[in-house]
Amino acid sequence: MSRARPSPQVEFRELWVLVTASGVDMVGFAMVLPLMPFYALRLNATPEQIGLLVASYSIAQLLFAPVWGRVSDRYGRRPAMLIGLTAATVAYVVFAFADSLWLLFASRIIQGAGGGTTGVAHAYVADTIKPGDRARALGWLSAASSAGVMLGPVVGSFSTHWGWAAPGLIAASLCLINVIFAWRWLHESRKPGAHQPHAERKPIWHAAWTVVRHPQRPVSRFVCIYGAGMLGFSAMNAVLALYLNFRFDVDERSIGYVFLYVGALSLVMRTLILGPAIDRLGEPGVMRLGTIALLLGLVLYPLPGKLWLLALIIPLVPIGTALLFPATTSLMSRVSAKDELGLTMGVAQTFAGIARVIAPLVATSAYQRFGPPTPFYIAGGIVALVGVLAFRVVAPTVAQPTPAEGMAPSGSGAA
Repeated sequence: MSRARPSPQVEFRELWVLVTASGVDMVGFAMVLPLMPFYALRLNATPEQIGLLVASYSIAQLLFAPVWGRVSDRYGRRPAMLIGLTAATVAYVVFAFADSLWLLFASRIIQGAGGGTTGVAHAYVADTIKPGDRARALGWLSAASSAGVMLGPVVGSFSTHWGWAAPGLIAASLCLINVIFAWRWLHESRKPGAHQPHAERKPIWHAAWTVVRHPQRPVSRFVCIYGAGMLGFSAMNAVLALYLNFRFDVDERSIGYVFLYVGALSLVMRTLILGPAIDRLGEPGVMRLGTIALLLGLVLYPLPGKLWLLALIIPLVPIGTALLFPATTSLMSRVSAKDELGLTMGVAQTFAGIARVIAPLVATSAYQRFGPPTPFYIAGGIVALVGVLAFRVVAPTVAQPTPAEGMAPSGSGAA
């Protein structure tokens, strides 16, 4: 299945193949994501059950993300990516014909298992791009996702006019085309023979446990920032559709335009602003600025009483995420051992997955029991903790440490 190339550096064109594949995949994902709460409400689900539905995707992703990272380190990035895209195709077919809550759960779980390849895509970038340019490349990858987030919800909302099954079937068709596209054009980025089968390999969960035991180490610090930032962001996302429906009567046929607005802002940030911001402020400075913007966006979100006033607050959130996550991921890759880039990115997605499990459960419970604004303030408090970590980080002084250096106590990689 792997198409290894003679050089570890792939051409610029092949990076754009990955970016295109990721963007199309996100179109399908974003088509069904905003509709999921409305489909669940149609099946008489409570807000807390919707929170569990949202979390089920992340539980599956949590279990499979480090597995995909290790598989990609051993067998190559390409096979892991193809399997993930195929799983998404199956998940959308199940979503299209779901006439009960358990089928919605099944769709989310299948999709989450395939969604564990996000870290693989990040590792592909780390394989092919020199350290100084990784934040930009990750920004392009994120921009493709933002384009999908921008277009997908509008297509999904519009396609509900053709029936409840239409969004799922269209998303499945896009994913099937994506599988064929990736099979034909996405080449393997791993250098032939780079994996050493006789080298000692730690258990797959060892790296995740190391982050918990040694949070001051370089990789651990950036993983914690990434995971905590995702916790706050996911808490907001878990109740966003419910909140907009409650406060402004937004439904499944209009929710797509909100996501179009957010996606357009994210796309502009990641394609036009991120690179110059890194040149001027450096990756740690960009990470801090993203934290501040995200924090302000979350705590101000519940205040406007009119939708046009909320539209003035909304940009703070995509600005924050567009700066925070690519910069953090790039810094993480700099202090990770080269032979374990896939595993490191998989572990980061594991912690992001933990955040996406906890956040919807807490947020929807707070929404149901304490009122619609509460989850936004909880999310803001979590992001404030990210700021404490982000403001103590300095730029790594080495581009690619050995495994021992990558897991060594913080010194060169973090303050």
